[in-house]
Amino acid sequence: MALLERRSSMDAHKVLCTHYIQASAYPVMSELGLADALDGIGAIRNSADYWTKWGWIRPEAETGPGVLPHGYSVRRQSLDPLLRRTAAGTEGVDLRLGHTVNELLVEDGRTTGVAGTSADGSFVLRAPLVVGADGKDSTVARLAGAPSETTENHRFSYFAYFRGLRHPEGRTSARVYYLDPDNAYVMPNEDGVTVIAAVLSKARLDDFREDIEGAYLDFVRSLPEGPEIDRAERISKVIGTVNYPLITRQPSGPGFALIGDAALTSDPLSAVGCAWAMQSASWLVEATAPALTGDDPLDGALADYAKRHATETGAHQHLIADYALARPFNEIEAFMFEGAARDARLAEHFHTFGSRLITVEDYMAPEIVARTEKVTGWSLSEESLRVLSGGAPGAGTHATGPEGARQESTEAAR
Repeated sequence: MALLERRSSMDAHKVLCTHYIQASAYPVMSELGLADALDGIGAIRNSADYWTKWGWIRPEAETGPGVLPHGYSVRRQSLDPLLRRTAAGTEGVDLRLGHTVNELLVEDGRTTGVAGTSADGSFVLRAPLVVGADGKDSTVARLAGAPSETTENHRFSYFAYFRGLRHPEGRTSARVYYLDPDNAYVMPNEDGVTVIAAVLSKARLDDFREDIEGAYLDFVRSLPEGPEIDRAERISKVIGTVNYPLITRQPSGPGFALIGDAALTSDPLSAVGCAWAMQSASWLVEATAPALTGDDPLDGALADYAKRHATETGAHQHLIADYALARPFNEIEAFMFEGAARDARLAEHFHTFGSRLITVEDYMAPEIVARTEKVTGWSLSEESLRVLSGGAPGAGTHATGPEGARQESTEAAR
């Protein structure tokens, strides 16, 4: 198998990233030996606490650290070279650095290989399957004409790295702020480095255009129980992006497949990119290995991969895209966040869902809704209940009444 890498250096790395690999990808990392390798370089076995106006959601409050499922927090400058070295050391993989794909070879409507350029000149490679793992601006997807749908992200983000930042109680759990509609996260990484990101509604963009660094630092200082950045060393400039749309592409076609951000670019706030990249690669291998190593039909296998991809990511991506509108919480979100802030079991359930380890249906299971009603003292409106029973979740269930509903319920109890 030829693995073509556009970058010419083993140490090249992506800059824009949350640096958080969700727990849903842990089985893939374990199978490939990456979990041990990440432990070996000091990557953080991640978890998170979540600030909300109802209080902190602390999934590890009862279990303690290290018990709930975890992924890893690791900077891309450590992760990307590690992945290349792992690939280069895998039997049957021919890693070719500095190779840029400019053309797909097509015969009778089917992708049969690639052509491009390298330091040694032009190259042509033929293969039964071409896999695009080339990010949100995927060349393979564009050349293959993969159908796509783009959703605008109404937030922008800036982040910076700090060394020597003190964390509450010495813990290494991330802190995620749901300021409604603005967001932030504080994520410890390896080597004592913490990345702090401001993820804000574009309504605030003019403030940052005037003074990016000043606006970023002021925002971070304003976070409730926030990080003491003035007692730490900032070791990077303020880095960010104004436009980061969500892109959903058809992940396969005759002779080609897409994985990672090439197949599905989500909102960075959800921190699912790295995990879904690893998982989608695994789903593709599971679906196509019998065809590539035997006599099974490849097109059927590619169709199975596309179905699996949609099943695993579709509902999650729908909710993520809706929240990327930078709107206030809808009633269902307010209900679940308040419950998780007030109840340890619901906090663990919140963590499991945020780690993409359960489906949307499991997250809103009847017994969970019933427990949340008991904890919060208020019930969802009929409109929201219709959504849960089969309607499309989304912006149509905005809350004008969770506060009022809670008050009515409390008064009735009196």
